[in-house]
Order: sequence, then C-alpha cells, then structure tokens
Amino acid sequence: MAKVVRIHEFGDPAVLHIEDMEVAAPGEGEVRIAVEAIGINRLEATIRSGQSPMKPPLPAILGTEAVGRIAAAGKGVTGWPVGTRVATLSAASGTYGTYASEILYPAAGLVRLPDVLDSVDWAASWVAFLTAWGGLRDSGGLKAGQTVIITAASSAIGVAAMQIARNLGANVIATTRTPAKIDQLANFGPHHILITEDNDVVGEIRRITGGRGADLIFDPIAGAFAELLMDSLAEEGTLILYGGLSREPTTFPRPLAMRRCLTMRGFNMLSLLSDEDRGPAAIEALRAGIVSGAYRMPVAHRFPLENIADAHRAVERDAHVGKVVVTVQDPDEWPSG
Repeated sequence: MAKVVRIHEFGDPAVLHIEDMEVAAPGEGEVRIAVEAIGINRLEATIRSGQSPMKPPLPAILGTEAVGRIAAAGKGVTGWPVGTRVATLSAASGTYGTYASEILYPAAGLVRLPDVLDSVDWAASWVAFLTAWGGLRDSGGLKAGQTVIITAASSAIGVAAMQIARNLGANVIATTRTPAKIDQLANFGPHHILITEDNDVVGEIRRITGGRGADLIFDPIAGAFAELLMDSLAEEGTLILYGGLSREPTTFPRPLAMRRCLTMRGFNMLSLLSDEDRGPAAIEALRAGIVSGAYRMPVAHRFPLENIADAHRAVERDAHVGKVVVTVQDPDEWPSG
C-alpha cells in the first residue's frame, strides 16, 4: 500500500489527507516510481485553496515535482530500467500527481538523475531552474550586459533566476518586500537588492541604470506592481509575467508601452519543455550546472510526508528563501494507528 495525499475539497492546508491506496501496475508508456522527495510549489497551494482558475476534478492528487527510483515499467517503455533515479517534469502533469510514496508517471515526462546529489536537492531544483531558464533566456532573450529586474527574488524561481542571469553576464537587480532576506539573497549574486516596501522602486531602478531603465523584468506578482514596474523599462524593454501572486487585475499601460515600444508577455515552462529542441537542451545545460555546483537551490524547510500540510503552511507564510521539500520514507516504516 502506498501513502497518497489527496484533497476532497478546496480549502486550507487541513484538506490535505493522507490515505492508504494501492497503486496500479503502470500502463502503456508509464512507469511506477518509488518516491523519495517532493518539491512543493506555490501553484499547488493556490490550487489547493481553490483560488486558482485551475481546478482539478476531486478527489485530486496534487504535485508535479518528485524524485525517486523506477519500480516498474509499463508496455512500450524502453531505456528506463528498474532502479533508475529520475525526476518528474511538469510537462507530463495534468492527470498525474506526485504527492505520494508511489506514483504512476509517463516515461516521456522523466529526466534521468546522477547520484551526485541527494533526492532532496534534486527535488528542489527542476521547476525553479527550468522556469527561470525559459523565462530569461528563451522568452526574454537576456544577453550579457543587459539589466534584468527579478522580483520576488527570495522565491525558488527568483533564486534560480538570479544565478542564471548572473551566469549570462547580465546586470541583476533583485527585489524583495522587506530587509529581512537581504543577507540571504546576497549569496546568489545580484548586483543590487531593492526593498519595495515604502520605497520609490522606479526611481531607484532609474538611478542604478543611469536613467536608462532595465531591459527585462521577470515577475510573478503581476497586478498594479507590474504596471508600476513597466515604467522602469528601457526603450523596447520587456516584462515577463510567470505568475499572479497579486489578486489585483493586471492592466497593460498602453500609452507608456506605445511611447517606449514596450512588451508585456506571459510565460510558463511547458512551452519550453514541449519544444523538441529547446526542452532537452535546457535540461542538459541545467543538469550539468547543478551537478557542477554552478547552480544551487537552498532548501529552506524539509517536512516528512505525514506533515505535508505544514509544508503548505510554510509556502504560504513566505518567510523563507528557496524551496520547501517533503521527504518520503518507506510506507512499511510508518507508525501504525
């Protein structure tokens, strides 16, 4: 029997229920994975709460990011022998969740992992680095010498974006709401860190860039903050939205955009992973960077699977820098009762 986390209704973290369930044999194109660690993402907390426009049919198993070893392979699966260490990628998600001690997953949505890092570190990495890589390099076209603003820099994606942008040779301006996380953010290479609370953010960006403005903004907040930031862009600059943390509508500043030839566009990493050339190239480059230590993701909190509700609470408190990860033990070792 596997330990499976399901929600039967939308609500606070208490709706996450751990249940004993049999995991079926893998079907055609699928593998069964013995899960060792699960990366927790803010989107999953938003879906669980019912505040996301994405509402899976209930009961639902959430999650897209897990690391483990293949326990069985279904018909038509080749090149993935039992025991292979793998991570799941969100391109294969939808009807597949990862909040469990054993899962079924399409073999097409896996990436092979070397054993140089433990499962927790791998589970903290893929969604964050793939989103940052695709948003900055592919959609944003960020180049050496350009200036990029990375908002919500303490998030896992923000931490990944700072490292990727710095590695590209960009001038990196990170933003955070309060001074509480400045010392930790400084470890990931931004050239400047701006406090957005009670500060003239646009004025500071103009001052840092000598009045020119930024070439690119990478933002998960949206709302009125995104419209404000558009005024800090240089001529022909671009704002990339990859989230909607603000509950406010996001308004496109048409007169400003027309005057400076500005662009506002959305991004999600599925567009990167679904490309047969760009997806594998990004995975290979990031795997090499993570293995070499060029890219690293701090794990702010670790929770056992039985405390997954606390993991969601930690994500929602947003008092950390980096990633929240859930670890999975052998179900046979769980306490009875």
